[in-house]
Amino acid sequence: MTRTDQQPLGSPFSAASTAEDVMAGLDLSGTNAVVTGGYSGLGLATTRALTTAGARVVVPARRPDIARAALADVPGCDVVPMDLADLASVRAGAARIGDSLTRLDLFMAVAGVMATPERHVGPGWESQLAANHFGHFVLACELAPLLAAADGARVVVNSSAGHTLTDFRWHDPHFRTGYDRWLAYGQAKTANSLFAVRFDALGREHGVRAFALHPGKIITGLQREMTLPEQVERGWVDAYGNVIGADFKTPSQGAATGLWAATSPLLDGRGGVYLEDCDIARVAAPGTPMDDGGVRAYAVDPDAAVRLWELSLAATGATPVPR
Repeated sequence: MTRTDQQPLGSPFSAASTAEDVMAGLDLSGTNAVVTGGYSGLGLATTRALTTAGARVVVPARRPDIARAALADVPGCDVVPMDLADLASVRAGAARIGDSLTRLDLFMAVAGVMATPERHVGPGWESQLAANHFGHFVLACELAPLLAAADGARVVVNSSAGHTLTDFRWHDPHFRTGYDRWLAYGQAKTANSLFAVRFDALGREHGVRAFALHPGKIITGLQREMTLPEQVERGWVDAYGNVIGADFKTPSQGAATGLWAATSPLLDGRGGVYLEDCDIARVAAPGTPMDDGGVRAYAVDPDAAVRLWELSLAATGATPVPR
């Protein structure tokens, strides 16, 4: 990936497009997909759209009973217990997926946490980095042979405009020197983007391409760690919880960019790029407002992506993806 790749393509879709718009007329019969977080919010909208088009979807879930209830009216999907913040659980879930599939066409990393209170998991990892990045990193590495066995598999990772809050904190990724929940979120979202850059570089020889994306501003369960007054103060909702923020999307609109990344022929032969509003995003200048869109150069930097990949391998003990 080079900065010249990070240019809009002129997609026929836009910020207003819905999952239904993007998936209209597509037949995904015979397609196997894994959608983390696929039972609520954007993940549920993604699962519904994929299964409606004929795909078989496996949904890893930290709360499998709740997931099965949410998906009770969605045919063509299976639930696998998995806690992304617990790598033993990730590996066990990946083994179950491997037992049930011979190939994987789509891996969609939709699950995430945002602005959580300070928590540390595993060997002392900051919990947002652990759940948003390390868990998906290990899961993708475990599923890499299934992705390579498919014909043109795609990996789609939900990052966020929140990546503009900070580059990866190489000096203190686990906030040993003081915690800031928004910087922790921003770092994890930068990590999501860098992960896609490196996974694409490693996977392309096997026909696997990877993309990161900003789904847009959407009120979902992602805000569960924020109080209602906090959301009111930010202008996102009114005192009754109704969405009033400018440019907020519905869950279907929020799922559209990920589904476009998973299916668009415009992205054939491409990868390692950051998307927004159903197109490739431009590179944004440092210091520009988050709401102006675009991706920071540090979040798509190939050298930083290699550095993060090596850090993640050392931290998690994940099986390296073959080149």
